[in-house]
Amino acid sequence: MLGSYDFINWKLTGEKAIEQNWALEAGFVDINTDRLDDELIGLARVRRDAIPRKAASHEVLGHVTNEAAKATGLAPGTPVIGGAADMIASAFGAGINKAGDVLLKFGGAVDILTATDVVRPDPRMFLDYHLVPGLYMPNGCMSTGGSGLNWFISTFAGREEIAAKAEGISAHHYLDRLAAACAPGADGLTILPYFLGEKTPIHDAGARGLIDGLTLSHHIGHLWRAMLEAYAYALRHHIDVLNDIGHPTTRFIVSDGGSQSRIWMQIVSDVLQQPLQGLTGHPGSCLGVAWAAAIGAGLTEDWSGVTAFVGQGDRILPNPDNAAVYDRGYRTYRALYRP
Repeated sequence: MLGSYDFINWKLTGEKAIEQNWALEAGFVDINTDRLDDELIGLARVRRDAIPRKAASHEVLGHVTNEAAKATGLAPGTPVIGGAADMIASAFGAGINKAGDVLLKFGGAVDILTATDVVRPDPRMFLDYHLVPGLYMPNGCMSTGGSGLNWFISTFAGREEIAAKAEGISAHHYLDRLAAACAPGADGLTILPYFLGEKTPIHDAGARGLIDGLTLSHHIGHLWRAMLEAYAYALRHHIDVLNDIGHPTTRFIVSDGGSQSRIWMQIVSDVLQQPLQGLTGHPGSCLGVAWAAAIGAGLTEDWSGVTAFVGQGDRILPNPDNAAVYDRGYRTYRALYRP
């Protein structure tokens, strides 16, 4: 049993190992000892000899073989590290490295990640190792995000797509303009974005999306704004859970494609009533895993050096005038889901 990049590593090196977060999320690791546990593996009804050794993300587990070199063009003997989950590497590259740091990652799904040196497992959230030894990264992941917005456009916004193309802008940008003209709270329209069930914090594959409060007075701008607000409410739900577990949330960084939407980020800031810090020059997970490789190969010992490659972008401040309407909207949002 191997994770996706564990399989690639095996083909490159001939060495079988399971990266630490594949092992941890599989439920095979005793976090008191950080070791694979035979009893936990047994609960999965998997033969113990089917699970290879656990490798740290930055650990050099082998080197590119001559056979793999011929197949890939890589140099024989190139060191190969354990690797890392994409969202963990991305958060590390974004500078999430101490308690209170939070990354809000707006990709095809929406992720929320924080750092801690205190292990507090909780069934509502995922728990991964941080790339920096001794740290952990509690995190949540929604089933949709950008994928939900893209579905909305392809299903409901054909006319707006045509208008956007005529102006030479994206449909997302065009709809953002329409949403910005609508009042916070989308005139009583609330969307539950459980379009593929939902992962954290409810873990309910049977959950379904919902549009609440729809009337003939609403137009597509209201619907788009309600979509953006829905993911902001979902993030607030995750933050409530993280705080309930005991993880502080004090510094918020935003990344990935959705963070380029000014209206979306303003909505998130207003719903959370927290400032959001954008990034420049952040390429995503490739930066974090490249730095882990540099650590593993002995090219540097400075884990914090990765932050030199990423700059500070726009800072978005919350509008306190919108706090009350979004508090009401959040209560409505939470009441819509009934397990």
